[in-house]
Amino acid sequence: MTADLKSELIRQAREMGFDACAITRPDAIAQAPERLRAFVDQGRHGQMGWMAERMHWRANPAALWPQARSIIMLAESYTPDYNPLDLLAQRENGVISAYALGRDYHDVVKKRLKRLGRWLIDHAGGEIKVFVDTAPVMEKPLAAAAGLGWQGKHTNLLSRDLGNWMFLGSIFTTLDLPPDAPAQENCGSCTACLDICPTDAFPAPFQLDARRCISYLTIEHHGPVPLELRAKMGNRIYGCDDCLAVCPWNKFARDASEVKYAARDGMVAPDLAELATLDDAGFRARFSGSPVKRIGRNRFVRNVLYAIGNSGATRLLPVARGLTDDPDPTVAEAASWAVQRLDATPEAGPGAPARPRS
Repeated sequence: MTADLKSELIRQAREMGFDACAITRPDAIAQAPERLRAFVDQGRHGQMGWMAERMHWRANPAALWPQARSIIMLAESYTPDYNPLDLLAQRENGVISAYALGRDYHDVVKKRLKRLGRWLIDHAGGEIKVFVDTAPVMEKPLAAAAGLGWQGKHTNLLSRDLGNWMFLGSIFTTLDLPPDAPAQENCGSCTACLDICPTDAFPAPFQLDARRCISYLTIEHHGPVPLELRAKMGNRIYGCDDCLAVCPWNKFARDASEVKYAARDGMVAPDLAELATLDDAGFRARFSGSPVKRIGRNRFVRNVLYAIGNSGATRLLPVARGLTDDPDPTVAEAASWAVQRLDATPEAGPGAPARPRS
């Protein structure tokens, strides 16, 4: 009966739009506490204090909900229909991470998880809790334990069937369901993801120092970004896809089936000059329903100004100068930095790379 329930659960998950479904136990990530502790003790979590504060729950799913007997892990593809690396050469345009181009995945995935959870309760009883990246749940280790894939050298989940463009969600349940076997690591000798990282955010394979990661710097980091990292950010204004985009396993990536993940108008390579002029109301309207909205206008415009400073486009000098007296001190400082960078640019026309500064 339980095996039949599991087969039907997987079938229902696929019909509802998930690309993969597998099951693990709350105690399946026994190494997680030690690894998380080492990550935090080395300060690699940066300003993400919630990681340290909620470490007990994050490292031990059983502590988060002691009644849970099984964890259903689900994956959903969001594979972009373009190569994000191609956008890095468009220096006067910003690059937004592919996952944030459409509707906020937190909302989309959570609704689907709740729907699947209701089906499970109706057919088998029990209780459930659903999680999508906003609770102290280590989705990637749990997904690997469930056999959905393995954590690659870039620490993201990799799948033979889906590549690494995928959202993860989980359903904790009091039902005792047959677990799947964990996945085996299949990165081999490849180091493409490590080699491409512009800020050297990987101290070693399978290790990340968030403090140097552009995704962290543009999304989680408050205040000014360290000077030595700004030029390396290029035109990335929200997140970074380099290590994902270069992975050879993406030859197996599945096209995204959810239309809500499709890029909205003006989200792929938006004009930096237009973005820099957004006030708070304009920012909220521009990114309504998008994950980008979560970081707020000030942090976003800070990122845009770093990209302007890296653009080498002297036509953007007036844009940067216009923000040097912004009410937000971090934005004003970023604007001054951009002005200094562009002032040092040889008059080679719009789009010329900025001259390195010591």
